[in-house]
Amino acid sequence: MRMTTLYAALSGAFLLGTAALAPAQTSTATPSSTATKPAATTPAGSDISHPVKNAKIAASGDYRADKDRIKADFKAAKEKCKPMSGNAKSVCEKEAKGNEKVALAELEAKRKGTPHAEYEVEVTKAKAAYDVAQEKCDDMKGKEKSACKKEAKATEQKALADAKAHRKDMASNTPSSTTTSTTTPPATATKPADTGTKKY
Repeated sequence: MRMTTLYAALSGAFLLGTAALAPAQTSTATPSSTATKPAATTPAGSDISHPVKNAKIAASGDYRADKDRIKADFKAAKEKCKPMSGNAKSVCEKEAKGNEKVALAELEAKRKGTPHAEYEVEVTKAKAAYDVAQEKCDDMKGKEKSACKKEAKATEQKALADAKAHRKDMASNTPSSTTTSTTTPPATATKPADTGTKKY
């Protein structure tokens, strides 16, 4: 008997909690729904100003044709690796895969047109180059191999750091447009102050 009353009390508290949250969620969702509508049509992690244009590009025949061409290029490049053997084959396959990843990232950057997408291209290039360099190091032995791997890692780290720095530069340029949008409301706020001075 005590257990059923306990369950009833818990379920009642749960229902009251969800009922209290529901108006809060709807009230916060309605003003932000206009702001989040672009994000709903845009891929995660992107800040696209024209989501309709973006969606049209993604659905366009040109975009799909480019994507198919990249995949076909990858298959053709991988076919060229088949007659090879050993580490040369592994290097060839890494290069083919890296080129595919970079081409797809560039296609997405072209579609999205955002600083984050450009950053993703630079990161993809750095990682693809690192994968190939690491594979090439496998041909070596001993100290030469370890030095090669260290150099490959250092080159990747530098490329990633450059990509981050480039992204920060792009980000520092974009907030200026947001600050101008935030400065416009004070301009309207100064208008009532001007009308107040006219009263004197």
